Amino acid sequence: MSSTELPFVPPANLLSKVAAVRVAEGERLRSVRLPGITLTVRSRPPAREGLPPALYVHGLGGSSQNWSALMPLLDDVTDNEAVDLPGFGDSPPPDDGNYSVTGHARAVIRYLDACGRGPVHLFGNSLGGAVVTRVAAVRPDLVRTLTLVSPALPEIRVQRTAVPTGLLAVPGVASLFTRFTREWTAEQRVRGVMALCYGDPGRVSPEGFRHAVEEMERRLGLPYFWDAMARSARGIVNAYTVGGQHGLWRQAERVLAPTLLVYGGRDRLVGYRMAQRAARAFRNSRLLTLPDAGHVAMMEYPETVATAFREFLADTGKSAAGTDTEGAADGVPVNESTGG
Repeated sequence: MSSTELPFVPPANLLSKVAAVRVAEGERLRSVRLPGITLTVRSRPPAREGLPPALYVHGLGGSSQNWSALMPLLDDVTDNEAVDLPGFGDSPPPDDGNYSVTGHARAVIRYLDACGRGPVHLFGNSLGGAVVTRVAAVRPDLVRTLTLVSPALPEIRVQRTAVPTGLLAVPGVASLFTRFTREWTAEQRVRGVMALCYGDPGRVSPEGFRHAVEEMERRLGLPYFWDAMARSARGIVNAYTVGGQHGLWRQAERVLAPTLLVYGGRDRLVGYRMAQRAARAFRNSRLLTLPDAGHVAMMEYPETVATAFREFLADTGKSAAGTDTEGAADGVPVNESTGG
């Protein structure tokens, strides 16, 4: 299937057989219909009225659940929502089958325009990091601050451990992989994903592992799961090859919002060496390095990431008030942690 073909959208009676998505205590899900897409949004009630809004965007193969550990740690400073990108989590495929980085960014922009919550504190991980970078570059009016956790920005030398994920972008590889792994259990798949995404998979609790297995079983029951994965992976690869004003690094340089960058030293998908380049590219940035973290620091070390964001938010507020103009500028690493 080419990237321009419309996706297969299964009938409603087929989708109804898939298990319901998990909702943690204190969370709620709602479905938002927009032109060409329907998005599922996960939210938590803020600790008090009037807090500035925040929106969280997950990575490839993830969902809004990836932010469930971080959001409650910030509910006294932000009014939090996390979105399932089209084709992921509980959101159905987009009507036009567009899984490019630009297509996902357009979905985020449509939601922010429709809900009227902008400008927001915008968070993104991996693919979501590339998506929100594009959003911040083209619609600065929608973004208060930008927080990027292992953003999928172009690398010249991709890590060998990231190659299999990139191969999903090759036409036919996803179907070949599904045939090859047909006998794999959900538990085996989850262990493989955690080994790839966590610096230390042992940090995942038995309950967290069980929930991940249940979610994997649910996703494998979706007839469009592998199509969404393959075409979103292709979207990342295509974005890596775009040059000029539309290149992701060029767009990173255009971001006006204060930016918090979070990189893990044991990340097997995004090179740790890219942290310094990102700190130089984003003009008003702060860098948090976590040597023991993997690709999803907000899941592995949510308390550390929450503390860093709180400090970042406080310093950003001081700078905006003209009382503190140092520390967060010029991409200087001002908050490092061992992640222990």
